[in-house]
Amino acid sequence: MFEQMGSLRAGTWQMGIGQSLRGKTLGIFGYGRIGSVVAGYGRAFGMRVHVWSHAQSMDRARTDGHDVAASRDALFEGSDVLSLHLRLAPATRGIVTAADLARMKPTSLLVNTSRASLIEEDALVSALRAGRPAMAAIDVFDQEPLLDPSHPLLQMDNVIATPHIGYVTRDEFDLQFSDAFDQINAFAAGTPVNVVNPDALASPR
Repeated sequence: MFEQMGSLRAGTWQMGIGQSLRGKTLGIFGYGRIGSVVAGYGRAFGMRVHVWSHAQSMDRARTDGHDVAASRDALFEGSDVLSLHLRLAPATRGIVTAADLARMKPTSLLVNTSRASLIEEDALVSALRAGRPAMAAIDVFDQEPLLDPSHPLLQMDNVIATPHIGYVTRDEFDLQFSDAFDQINAFAAGTPVNVVNPDALASPR
């Protein structure tokens, strides 16, 4: 994409050949609220959607009409585009290993808009240098804000990197602040909502 933009600005028209999404396989690792929506986008573009997640989520994916990958390894091996949609927790930290990435196609794209630490430390940089996957699109980093322009991921021509902007929209901020103010007003009115530790409300102050 950047090559094509640069080519047009330089007055040389088209450069290189792109890839169609129709008929390609979209792998969804983690089929929760966001993963299920992204799977729907893949279907809209005519992609085959393969899912890998915990058992309950994979059952829901089947109900939604998506295929479940034969195995975790098969998800990495067969995906033309693989998108991560897992919550970061002790059990998922580093869940994507160097061996997983090495299984990906030399033409594949890895997308991570969830959390950088889902991928084993330093594994993505090494994998991209080795050519599996071929490309990555990332919106999250191990250290944020990332202010070092010499960071390896920012120096690679096969990486599209954005500064964790997936949630930075006017609508999303309106929703978040509105929810926060509603909770403050409810607490002030003596009817708190979304209380994490209800026992604390009964304790004397």
